[in-house]
Amino acid sequence: MKKTLVTLMFFTGLSCVAFAQQPGFVPSNGQQGYSLGGFTGPASSVATSVAEAKKQWDDAWVALEGYITKQVGHELYEFRDNSGVIYVEIDGKYWMGQNVSPKDKVRIEGEVDKDWNSVEIDVKNIRVLK
Repeated sequence: MKKTLVTLMFFTGLSCVAFAQQPGFVPSNGQQGYSLGGFTGPASSVATSVAEAKKQWDDAWVALEGYITKQVGHELYEFRDNSGVIYVEIDGKYWMGQNVSPKDKVRIEGEVDKDWNSVEIDVKNIRVLK
């Protein structure tokens, strides 16, 4: 019991020190704001079409801009752009409080998920475009 408590205190203290020393990206404009970390800057402007995404290899990273037209299953949606239609899987955690209707243009980023007879996009990021 004593050994377990000392080990727990050691690891807890170590993890607190590690988190305190990792402030994340600090912008070059002189503002010293600390956050949980990550990149602040322009995103890739390269967007792929649905037709191009269907030709990609399994697990390829793609970015699509278009419309989610309807829900077809649990976390499965139909996505449409000018070049075609594809199913996209969006886990609940990736909505991040955003509400999206078929009238809202969105940018989705994720991995191509190829099966024997289907292609879907496993969405990791979704953003409503203005």
